[in-house]
Amino acid sequence: MPPPTLRLMRAWLLHDTTGPEALKLEEVETPQPGPSQVRVAVKVAGLNHLDLWVSRGMPAPHDLPHIPGADAAGTIDAIGEGVTGWGVGDEVIVNPSQSCGHCDACLHDRMIFCRSYVILGEHERGTLAEQVVTSAESVVSRPPAIDWPVAGTFGLVSGTAYRMISRSRLRAGETVLVVGVGGGVSSAAMVIARALGARVFVTSRSPEKIAWAVANGAEAGFDSTTEFSKSLKDAAGGADVVVENVGKATWDQSLRSLSPGGRLVVCGATAGNRVELFLPVLWFKQLEVIGSTMFTRSEFARVLQLVESGKVAIPVDRLYPFEELPQALAHLDAGDQIGKIGLELK
Repeated sequence: MPPPTLRLMRAWLLHDTTGPEALKLEEVETPQPGPSQVRVAVKVAGLNHLDLWVSRGMPAPHDLPHIPGADAAGTIDAIGEGVTGWGVGDEVIVNPSQSCGHCDACLHDRMIFCRSYVILGEHERGTLAEQVVTSAESVVSRPPAIDWPVAGTFGLVSGTAYRMISRSRLRAGETVLVVGVGGGVSSAAMVIARALGARVFVTSRSPEKIAWAVANGAEAGFDSTTEFSKSLKDAAGGADVVVENVGKATWDQSLRSLSPGGRLVVCGATAGNRVELFLPVLWFKQLEVIGSTMFTRSEFARVLQLVESGKVAIPVDRLYPFEELPQALAHLDAGDQIGKIGLELK
């Protein structure tokens, strides 16, 4: 009897960490779901700066070749042993956060502190493929009110932004400054803060991105390369919360933008990891600097509800055909987009 024919799928494989040019579209064996897992036929996959960083070895994947990609939405096409509540044909959104599900951190909705915590596309093979296998606990039903472009791209950045806002203890009526608006996390943070009743101001080097932010609820925007702290204080007296993911290039101005008792929450440093902090300002103004990364299952569920309700509209800049990943990553790397970029599979 001849051996069974292997089922193959197309996937973008990273063979080394020399950059996005190392990604090649190839055929690989279709993964099979194990116990407590489902397989999703991907309809839309979202891109994130994480994909660029992984391609450059920051961090390097555990194994090569590697499939990047954290976000996706599609249809379940296979179910592993022991899975209940899901059926073939169900339309789902993939949550990129993965954990063991049974340790103390997981049981108390603190999965990001699980020793087994991983992110799809960073630590495990991800979503830039025709099919992806993931934990059955890491998919949620796609609400009809959320279209495929948003469903496949919003997850990582929106969950990250929601956790940042949550950790900042934002209250309705407070003033928020979102630094570097236009990227995925910053755009999501802006619309989430606005939906929660905050006064929102933004910075950007792009007049077009500032215009987008003002058209979508921001009161005003300032050039990121200027002393925007002075402009903010003239307009609003200062910020109760600053959302930062730029890093060194804007750090000093972000701190100076805070009112006494203000909170700066940071999740990234795209423009430099090392900053200086003048400690007397920290204690005399009684400021807080809060680190934040990723999100829990309940935070993902809450931001999903905000998107489904229409209170939060996640911008999708453009979907590229699946075969045009190099062009899509070049667009992302250039930083010209407003919101999310994704790949569409036919």
